Amino acid sequence: MSHRIKSTHRENENIIMPDAKKPSWPSYQGTSHLIGTSPSGRVTVYVDPSLGKQAQQNAQDLLADADRVVNANDGLFGTTGGPVSVILFALGGATDGTGGADHNGCDYTTGNAIEVDVSYGNPGRVSALFEAELSECSMNGNLCGESTGEALSRWCAAVIANNALADFATAPQWVSDGMPDFVNKTENTDQSADSTGCGMAFLSWMISQGHGLEKIAPAMVNLGDSGTLADLYATLTGDSASNAWPKFQDAVKNLPGGIKNDDPFGGLSKPPQMTHLAPRTAELVGRIFATVVADIAAGRSPDEMMANLRAAMLPAGRRHTPAVCQPKSKRLLPPKKP
Repeated sequence: MSHRIKSTHRENENIIMPDAKKPSWPSYQGTSHLIGTSPSGRVTVYVDPSLGKQAQQNAQDLLADADRVVNANDGLFGTTGGPVSVILFALGGATDGTGGADHNGCDYTTGNAIEVDVSYGNPGRVSALFEAELSECSMNGNLCGESTGEALSRWCAAVIANNALADFATAPQWVSDGMPDFVNKTENTDQSADSTGCGMAFLSWMISQGHGLEKIAPAMVNLGDSGTLADLYATLTGDSASNAWPKFQDAVKNLPGGIKNDDPFGGLSKPPQMTHLAPRTAELVGRIFATVVADIAAGRSPDEMMANLRAAMLPAGRRHTPAVCQPKSKRLLPPKKP
């Protein structure tokens, strides 16, 4: 479903924030020109004033769309995100969105200063780039710099911003490189077109089988850095993880037109069923569901299942100390762009 993005004039669009108050951006060193804060107070948008009216229009359009994006993102993860700041500038020297997006970490503490490339005349691409980084903040310290997390963030951007980053597709590169198996293993990088492309195609297949992104996202976060796409399959289907790769391979072989984009199985035609539960309740339900399905698939005893269920009902804790991702990580770029 397409979402129209409307421009909104803000009274404070000509205010320039003093350097002492600007966020600490991952790489941007110029002047941070404040456009405004969204009505919810959750998104504050800045722009590089040297780029002129087209960049400022991008920033105003993002401000107008920001609360829709954060609310949709909350619905996918079943949580409520924190406040973020966004700077729009010519990231990598590009002004068409191909400069990508960037932030430092996969939570709302280390990653809440987001850099987004401007895309003159195409506000949908700006919203998509914003969502790609925002979704990683909602991963709450998990999946940071992992191929699974990169595929998930790109799928979130595709769903929430009407596939505005179709030219960032990596699945065709995975096919041309012989379709290596990144279902049974997770690559410790978010910069590989092969592992990301495998993840994109696999999630397209899972969504086409009725496992919406609103189920996939919290399950992947719960599995953490060591989780594989095969583990995700087992969690959501109750089938053995060992069946994930061969069944996926069969599905790929039976595709009439092969893999030409990141959604070969038409997952985008199945809109997510956003939860109407309170975010904390949805998170709890997701943890319990994932625990029960995993225990049944593993054949655990009733006593083990009960112990795991009790543990799942406790408040979610961090799996590891939040840390800034490794250099060259967390930069969303089209394939083959340095």
